[in-house]
Amino acid sequence: MDIKQYVNWFRHSTPYINAYRGKVFVILLPGEALAHDNFWNIANDITLLNSLGVKLVLVYGARPQIDAALNAAGYKSEMLEKITGQIRNTVRITDAPSLDIIKSVAGKLRIDIEATFSMGVVNSPMHGADLTITGGNFVLAKPFGIQNGIDYGFTGEVRKVEADAIGKQLDNGHIVLISSLGYSPTGEVFNLAVEDVACATAIALKADKLLIYGEEAGILDQDGERISKLSAEEAQQLIKEKIAANGLDEELKNLELSVKACSATVKRSQVISYEDDGALLIELFTRDGIGTLITQELYEYLRPAVITDVGGILELIEPLEAEGVLVHRSRELLESEIEQFFVIEREGMIIACGALYPQDAHSGELACLATHPDYRNHNRAHLILEQVEKQARKLSLSRLFVLTTKSPHWFVERGFVSSSVDELPEKKKSLYNYQRNSKIFTKPL
Repeated sequence: MDIKQYVNWFRHSTPYINAYRGKVFVILLPGEALAHDNFWNIANDITLLNSLGVKLVLVYGARPQIDAALNAAGYKSEMLEKITGQIRNTVRITDAPSLDIIKSVAGKLRIDIEATFSMGVVNSPMHGADLTITGGNFVLAKPFGIQNGIDYGFTGEVRKVEADAIGKQLDNGHIVLISSLGYSPTGEVFNLAVEDVACATAIALKADKLLIYGEEAGILDQDGERISKLSAEEAQQLIKEKIAANGLDEELKNLELSVKACSATVKRSQVISYEDDGALLIELFTRDGIGTLITQELYEYLRPAVITDVGGILELIEPLEAEGVLVHRSRELLESEIEQFFVIEREGMIIACGALYPQDAHSGELACLATHPDYRNHNRAHLILEQVEKQARKLSLSRLFVLTTKSPHWFVERGFVSSSVDELPEKKKSLYNYQRNSKIFTKPL
């Protein structure tokens, strides 16, 4: 193990640890995840989240286990198509004998999950965790009923989630475990779609995150590459495009589930693979993650800088100052000039910055334009430039100028033309550093 790399990762995860403490996460564990060899590692990761003060609700499914149990008992499940939103799903018709088997499977899985989280042997990640798993009749259900002349029996839909009761358990430090079974006021039990239970629970709790385990490493584009982030609006459009192109209904369930949650009260939904060891931790404690983030919030946004951004700006520009690309700026100078800056923030990190320094009644200097090496070549510097130009026009300036030693072509491509020291404002002309020999470019506004 590279100890320095480990220490560096741990330090960079600290802001996330602080941000997640006391927050409510709902985690969807489909039956496929419970059956996978990686589930032991998933349980360890969930235990770590609990140790860090995250309030956790685990919603578990049992679809493959139910299929196997029904087949072993000689029952053939009848599955009928149901359209939810844009996605075509299949719904199981649940008669009384099938329901008994389903309750048995769900009960056994519950016991197995509780047993997994009860382990605490020495040298295991769960040693000393002392977790308490709790459950109850938190999900009220109603029958799916008769549709198109077909009686769906004991298949149901979520009527209500008892958010207050779940909240009390979370406040007591318990992990809440919820199955895909729901209960009616008349004492009946209904078989529910685990996706609906997870989504309804997250919405009722106004959860900070809905984390969905699926087979794939997030949502994939048409080329099979992972999409790291989507707004709810972009996700909705992607669903339409994929259905029109190839009708990949099954693949899109988690995406539509995320859109539904984020369109209600859930701040963020993230889709990760149950096959990837450590996917939960990588997704939550690194900036770019390993799955797909769906959010109603702005994941990355451009804004005026504030005093608390000084440290992030310094971290961004210091390597460029060391290379001689940028002129050195002390913390004190940055603090005094912070109102001149704009920044792009991504997950709490400043990844780009730029400043506008008015020099006289007509001219402004574009200065300290920088982008983090990991996020270059995606037009972020151009966004900063556009914001600086907008601000310059607001101040009634008629031209921008920039001094650069590194990227003359970039500025020329954006409407700047070569200029000279003589054309600089008098104030800037007297400060020109002939040793740096910076090239000068101007742009009329």
